[in-house]
This record gives sequence, structure tokens and C-alpha cells, in this order.
Amino acid sequence: MPYNYHIEKARGLVISAARDRVTYAEIRNHQDQLVFDGDFDPKFNQLIDGTRTTALHISAEEARMVAFRRIFSTTSRRAYVSPGPIVPGVGLLMAAYREAATVSSRMRVFYDIPSALDWLQLEADQH
Repeated sequence: MPYNYHIEKARGLVISAARDRVTYAEIRNHQDQLVFDGDFDPKFNQLIDGTRTTALHISAEEARMVAFRRIFSTTSRRAYVSPGPIVPGVGLLMAAYREAATVSSRMRVFYDIPSALDWLQLEADQH
């Protein structure tokens, strides 16, 4: 499976990691797993580590659906760490996240984990 995650309740953080080629169905499945996980709290922040993603096979409409799905609260911070704009599909997802940021949780895209953790107001050495 291209996605795995763990929840750090004490830190109020969901750490999701994607690798290889990721599809819309896999992203949606990951979101469903979070919603039904008993340790999940919508008020948690999220770090999405996409640094090992080789491609996102996702359409513009699917990217919008992922970005606009309300899993996290409007006060949550969500940091997506991109493998870079060269990976196919990342641009679509980043654009959708930027568009969704005005109506859902606060989302930002980063190119390194320390910057993302800083924005999430977490210490890099705790990751």
C-alpha cells in the first residue's frame, strides 16, 4: 500500500506517508482509514510526507475532491511535503489544496520536512 500513517495523540498529530505511485482511490482509502480510526481526532494537525512519491495519478477534479473533503477541523494545520513540482500530479494537488485552504483546514505545501514541522509548530527532532 502506498500510504501508511500513525497517530501521535500526545502531540495531536497524524503523520501520513506516501510512496511510489499514488492514485486517487488510494488517497481516498487513506482518508477513510483516518475517519474510522478510534485514535483520530479531527482537531489534530497532519504531516503528509510525500517525499518518496514518484507520481500522483489524479485528475484535477479528483484533486479538488481530496482537498475539499472535510476530515480535519478548520483549526487544524496540514502540511504536505512534496517530492518536488516535477512529480506528475503534484501540481494539481497543490493547486487544489491552495484553493481549499480558504474553506477547510489550513494547508501548506513544503519541499522539506523541517520546514513543515516548523509551520506545524513541532520540533523537527521529534519526527
